[in-house]
Amino acid sequence: MNISSKIEAIQDSLKTVRRDLHQIPEVGFEEFKTSEYITTYLDGLGIQYEKNILGTGVIAHIQGSEGKKTLGFRADMDALSVEEKNDIDFKSLHGGCMHACGHDGHMTILLGLAKYLSEHRDELKDNVVLLFQPAEEGPGGALPMVEEGYLKKYKIDEIYGLHLFPDIEEGKFGVRPGPMMSQTGEFDIHIKGLSGHGAMPHKGIDSIVIASEMIIGMQSIVSRNINPIQPAVMTIGRVVAGERRNVIAKEAILEGTIRSFHQEVYDTIKARMVDFASGLEKMYHCQIEVVFRDMYPAVVNDDFLTNEFINSQHEGTIQMVDPIMLAEDFSYFQQVVPGVFFFLGCRNEEKNYCYPLHNDQFNFDEKVLGYGLQAYMNILKQRGSLV
Repeated sequence: MNISSKIEAIQDSLKTVRRDLHQIPEVGFEEFKTSEYITTYLDGLGIQYEKNILGTGVIAHIQGSEGKKTLGFRADMDALSVEEKNDIDFKSLHGGCMHACGHDGHMTILLGLAKYLSEHRDELKDNVVLLFQPAEEGPGGALPMVEEGYLKKYKIDEIYGLHLFPDIEEGKFGVRPGPMMSQTGEFDIHIKGLSGHGAMPHKGIDSIVIASEMIIGMQSIVSRNINPIQPAVMTIGRVVAGERRNVIAKEAILEGTIRSFHQEVYDTIKARMVDFASGLEKMYHCQIEVVFRDMYPAVVNDDFLTNEFINSQHEGTIQMVDPIMLAEDFSYFQQVVPGVFFFLGCRNEEKNYCYPLHNDQFNFDEKVLGYGLQAYMNILKQRGSLV
């Protein structure tokens, strides 16, 4: 992929920023050093901003010459509680914490956009707002930013975001109109039976047997209650039960996740889980509590703006992707204003940049930062916001 000479000129500075940020990873709502780095950088560019958004977030505003509309661009700030295993000279300085999901790259691209626009203010016609959002990995910073009215405050008309993605080749962008990433939720199922001697099972209510029936039986919810052409996942990933090998287990806990692309599918799965639990309660004379935690809605790209994005990029760089079951709280912004979320390919087998997101050896070639910045510049030009 080719990038403009103007972006090429700041490629080295992008590399420096990314490596600086990579060394100071911080988990959600604790991104204090990260926030300070961002504001210091913006100060150097002479760009106005509001800080302490949800404690650590930053929103920068760049006024266009005409200001007929406002385009928002978002980057997530937080890192993961992962011990980095990369053998690099800019390795994380915060033990047990790492930018294993590429958020250091996302912030760098947004700061690169700030740098470019600060040096070419005469080319900018519309307003640009840069949202540095905390806590994407959890518990989620996008929803409270929406609820506290920041999109309305800055009068954002449309919004864009990207994510580094090692399943896509360097220099390509993965995108699709409509549903692209899934809605997600978590559940806990608490089963309360009656303990007893393992040699006298008829005198107890075995929560392990009940849990086993739930695990097997609930697999039929997706296969038999959901339209086969509607993707959905219901996974139980953790089971806790029992005290000793010769004791009937009094309690059991099942923990899992639900993923779908449509609200009605998600609601059907939850309703059938409750029905299943109610039936087992009557069958075994036990108590079953099902607790749901609804998390991020589905990422749904605006059809018109997605076509605008596709048309704005260089020939051969767009890869139409299938919907995936990963989740992103960028979706909350899209519920307020139309927007596009896309993947920035960073796979490079020659340099062994193939590790998946959230892996302790995830890394990428910094040249992709220029690709991401070029994609944003292309959007601005396509939307008539940049000369």
